[in-house]
Amino acid sequence: MPVSLKGRHLLTLKDFTPEEIRYLLNLSKDLKAKKRAGIRGDLLDRKNICLIFEKNSTRTRCAFEVAAFDEGASVTFLTNSQMGKKESIEDTAKVLGRFYDGIEFRGFEQQTVDALAKYAGVPVWNGLTDMYHPTQILADFLTIMEHVDKPLNKVKFVYSGDARNNMGNSLMIGAAKMGMHFVALAPKSLWPSEALVEEMRVVAKETGAILEFSEDVAAVDGADVIYTDVWVSMGEEHLFEERIKTLKPYQVNMDMLRKTNNEDVIFMHCLPAFHDLMTEVGVQIEQKFGMREMEVTDEVFRSKNSVVFDEAENRMHTIKAIMVATIGNL
Repeated sequence: MPVSLKGRHLLTLKDFTPEEIRYLLNLSKDLKAKKRAGIRGDLLDRKNICLIFEKNSTRTRCAFEVAAFDEGASVTFLTNSQMGKKESIEDTAKVLGRFYDGIEFRGFEQQTVDALAKYAGVPVWNGLTDMYHPTQILADFLTIMEHVDKPLNKVKFVYSGDARNNMGNSLMIGAAKMGMHFVALAPKSLWPSEALVEEMRVVAKETGAILEFSEDVAAVDGADVIYTDVWVSMGEEHLFEERIKTLKPYQVNMDMLRKTNNEDVIFMHCLPAFHDLMTEVGVQIEQKFGMREMEVTDEVFRSKNSVVFDEAENRMHTIKAIMVATIGNL
């Protein structure tokens, strides 16, 4: 039976079957090829899209806007609404649902995007919350498909760092769905919640996925992918000192890559990355804690193993696929 995602929300990949995820990835490949060929589309012609941002963004905003424009949609970038201040989320959702064909939300709490989806009456897409970042995972998996010469269900994927954040959660969910060997390499205090792990173990039994949790860097042996993220999420800057002490042993460096015993291992990062002193935050961290690089060294970030900018580009193609699949003129 053909896959149809018309009218669906994307709040977390927990809500999608492996077949539906594969459909989105294949659609992303097709749309990427179309854009590379210079073909301007009309799959979102006459569609209106609202982008709600509580958190600052580079890739998410640009990916949604360019993807929408490529296929003929109009976009409103909304940062100064009264949602949650003078107007409830429910009332805001009901109003925006009358104006727009789809709504994206990037912000602090998963409950907000869930409420928008409950009341808007149109598809709502999660651009990032404290719990999940599903659009990023689709871009990550498309990148792996392009750079690792084996199917996803044969890939060993190691996530090093804070495995309890939105990226750790979402990568584990995606890996479980796609039958991958997922390793959370982190101190035990920063492993995903037991409830989420148990939920994903049920999925893994169906897909053949392996879910592994380790504090030992030796767990990277045989990895096809080494992935990391910033040690402190936006809005949690007070945690820098604690996280630096806790996560320094899990910094992705060339020694970690060598421990994979795989010359072709790829390095991935959802960005932004603190790999040098070319940012205000990087300078502040160096002055306060003496660290010139945090979650990844500059050597790894700029190495032949790094595919971070292919990964960043793929945000646009996979986000386009999500919009086309859920509100497009297919």
